[in-house]
Amino acid sequence: MVSALSVIDSQQNLSPMVAEATGRQDIGSLYSGHSGWLRNWLCRRLGCPDTAADLAQDTFVCVLLRNAEGISIREPRAYLTRIARGLVVNLWRRKDIERAYLEALAQLPEAETPSPEQNEIILETLYSIDAALDRLPCPVKQAFLLAQLEGVKYRDIAQRLALSEITIKRYVKQALVQCLLALE
Repeated sequence: MVSALSVIDSQQNLSPMVAEATGRQDIGSLYSGHSGWLRNWLCRRLGCPDTAADLAQDTFVCVLLRNAEGISIREPRAYLTRIARGLVVNLWRRKDIERAYLEALAQLPEAETPSPEQNEIILETLYSIDAALDRLPCPVKQAFLLAQLEGVKYRDIAQRLALSEITIKRYVKQALVQCLLALE
């Protein structure tokens, strides 16, 4: 599904919910005390018990990875909710990408339709590129998307974003490099 490390990296402002600890938080008791609640919380938001169960498990994987850093969780439900929300957002983004890809695929003649294996490779590539672009500052991402997806000329992008054309070229190059690195 979604890389637990990328979700941990994308979490912002978790510090009020955690404190540095000398010993490790007992993950077993955290899991047994809150996994059912978290699954129900996710199920109410997603409407699918299976997806909720998967995301609850992914949430605890994130907690395990973060707990390797030796943190203690002061507000477990708030902490779990924050991580789970990030996973839900990532799930929705992946579904949006898949939906857009399938719509584009439907426009192709049947003879040019990729095999199911090729479809999976293409979707994973799209997910990787999306994640790489999401890590970029907003103006860099915006310049890249305008240039690559909408075919807007650098001069016009510069006017829209109130930046110089050379800055737009640098931004597009930066985004291209990130996309290439994501594909390695």
